[in-house]
Amino acid sequence: MSDTKNTKLYASPYNPKFCIRSAPAADDSDNKQRRIAGTAMLFGEKTVLFSIGDIDYCEIIDAHALDGCDMSDCVFTRNHQTDKLLARTKNNTLQLSVTEHGLDFAADIADTQDGRDTFELIKRGDIEACSFFAEIEEASYNVETHTRTILKFKRLNDVSAVTFPAYENTSIDAEMRSAYGFEEAETAAAKQKIEEAKKKILLKF
Repeated sequence: MSDTKNTKLYASPYNPKFCIRSAPAADDSDNKQRRIAGTAMLFGEKTVLFSIGDIDYCEIIDAHALDGCDMSDCVFTRNHQTDKLLARTKNNTLQLSVTEHGLDFAADIADTQDGRDTFELIKRGDIEACSFFAEIEEASYNVETHTRTILKFKRLNDVSAVTFPAYENTSIDAEMRSAYGFEEAETAAAKQKIEEAKKKILLKF
């Protein structure tokens, strides 16, 4: 098992249990208030990020991953677009709650065109998933089970209502290749090919 402690920006993968829903207004007398609530993160849930051949590459968030995490200025957005800012912890329109199960949130959506549109799409069920952006401070990787465990987040930047979940197309970016050891494996394979090519050249002389 290997450990990493370099801070990197992280976009959460799709998990069907990361749910979002409309919720009763905090003040029942204000019928215009647009409040939504949901679960943005679950602890201990193994999520398959992608598969190569018959091998599943997975990820788990440790139950203590948010201990000491800076969540003082986290925003709620649509599809992680900061120009579609809908709520924020800094002014208490976004509330975050760490439970034994994960991270819950409640947001009072801004009375803007983006806010009204987002709330209506959530209420209708067009948008029913959410994810988050965070900075990873520490993680470990189990080579035998092909599972990365996120041990500690440094900062939670964003919770977002998303139309399409991350990693749905199982694309593998540079950070994921490094985290799952693909770079080392590809380097070793490349070196082996070079050595084989050298042997073939030598055999000709």
